[in-house]
Amino acid sequence: MPNQALSAAIQEAYAAAPSDVVILHTLEIRHPTFTQPIRVVRNFADEESWVALGGAEVQAVLDAMDPEDRDLVGLVARLEADAPEDAGQMVPFIALAFELDLPPVDTVPVPEITVTMDNVGREITDALDEAAVSQDKIEVTYRPYLSTDIEGPQMDPPITMVMSEVEANPLHVTGRARMLDIGNKAFPAKFYTAKDFPGLAR
Repeated sequence: MPNQALSAAIQEAYAAAPSDVVILHTLEIRHPTFTQPIRVVRNFADEESWVALGGAEVQAVLDAMDPEDRDLVGLVARLEADAPEDAGQMVPFIALAFELDLPPVDTVPVPEITVTMDNVGREITDALDEAAVSQDKIEVTYRPYLSTDIEGPQMDPPITMVMSEVEANPLHVTGRARMLDIGNKAFPAKFYTAKDFPGLAR
């Protein structure tokens, strides 16, 4: 069963596998304890390709980065207009090896997958360690891009999951991620209490 969220361009790239177009898989990890989201791309460090595609706008993003982080950039691309953070803006993704099996397009109520990131730095490990013991959920958004188009992800909407059971060490980070469990959310979400509706108190 095809995934209708994928753009026609990326469906063509999957089907034809042209040698000059690469599908770039990205992850964005968000948590209230982070000063900014962790964004990674399964790619090698590369500045020139993105400056060539995005010109001055991409160059400005790179110039604003610390030199050490800039050396690790594997992609600069625009987020979707309704992204949770930095909506519609060009943002950098750090080149990092990770494994992610996308959830199947089927009738499973809440698909669950495993995310593994290798060779993570101390900064990412410390951030995830702190987030793992927090009461707030860790959200992960998957966005695929094409190497020839950095003006937005090739999936609408991108997949957002909640990560749990995170294990982090200097070599790799592993966590289980599941789709947002919309099926078990209360509807309507409004709670009728005596404080909000005094007429209920008798």
